[in-house]
Amino acid sequence: MSAEHRVTEVRTGVWLVGARGSVATTAVAGCAALAAGLHPPTGMVTETGPFASAGLPPLASLVFGGHDTAAAPLPKRAEELTHGGVLPHGLATAVHAELAAADAEIRPGGPQPGDIRGDQELIAAFAADIADFTRRHGLARTVVVNVASTEPAPDEGAARLAPSSLYAAAALRAGCPYANFTPSTGLRTPALEAEAARAAVPYAGRDGKTGQTLLRSVLAPMFLQRALAVRAWSGANLLGGGDGAALADPAAAAAKNAGKERVLADTLGHTPEGQVHIDDVPALGDWKTAWDHIAFDGFLGSRMVLQTIWQGCDSALAAPLVLDLARLLARTQEAGLTGPRPELGFYFKDPDGGPAALADQYAALLAFAQRLAEAR
Repeated sequence: MSAEHRVTEVRTGVWLVGARGSVATTAVAGCAALAAGLHPPTGMVTETGPFASAGLPPLASLVFGGHDTAAAPLPKRAEELTHGGVLPHGLATAVHAELAAADAEIRPGGPQPGDIRGDQELIAAFAADIADFTRRHGLARTVVVNVASTEPAPDEGAARLAPSSLYAAAALRAGCPYANFTPSTGLRTPALEAEAARAAVPYAGRDGKTGQTLLRSVLAPMFLQRALAVRAWSGANLLGGGDGAALADPAAAAAKNAGKERVLADTLGHTPEGQVHIDDVPALGDWKTAWDHIAFDGFLGSRMVLQTIWQGCDSALAAPLVLDLARLLARTQEAGLTGPRPELGFYFKDPDGGPAALADQYAALLAFAQRLAEAR
């Protein structure tokens, strides 16, 4: 690559909240691996044919930074994920420079114990970190994606914003597109409604759809379309890692389960009996098993059951979607589109409007890709 091309290359920032977590580490390492041609882009929807003309920023043009309260550097986190079977052997070494460069751009998050700053001071500090990152790297724009651990929903009438909402407000103040890949509150608070409208940036959804709910968004329409009456839908999740520890808190688990239940209610028109139980099993690490038991009625009241088992790696499922969202939101802002983007509901348990069935969401996403292509 010539020096002249390096100077004129348009680059896009990706600012990750929870930047030293498993999902963020996998996204940074994976992006570097794909850009270098070390691995195919398996799991990345934006690398498939329908998106080729949408004008999305190339993976090699993405620059990473973020906020976190954790201290372990990204190269060390990548080694840990390798030992856990999340990253392939040799990858952490091959992309060490990219991991170290991203880690150098991670700033302290908060609020941490003993921090006496108020909400507005924290928002201003976080926004300044993002703006400084964008300026120093000469980025065309920066997209903020929340991939931090799930937090409990704030109490009604709480005097202070939830941490996820502080970061969301900082993204708005810095003029950045925003996606909340967690079940945490983020922008979904009345305190930020007016600010979101004034900011005129695109933003998308809440709680990434990677496993059990992905399957539910496919199966629920099947029952509806075949006129089969779903009586009960129960589930269980066994998982470890940071997410498992966070979801051991009943309040955090309740925030997570709300999205799982929503897709059933939105698709079926009612909420079937049954609940989802989440168990923290530290020995599983970044891997999880999700089980569903579906009781339904067929012709003449015949009672039947469908059971499913989903076993997957959370970080490997989530990371390509995070990269997809960063690219799509960057291009959305470049095209001059603002506000909530229901077209990106394909990626979320709790989208900003639009259909609930995965097939319908995918059709909306493809139509949006075409719209972005026509806006070039």
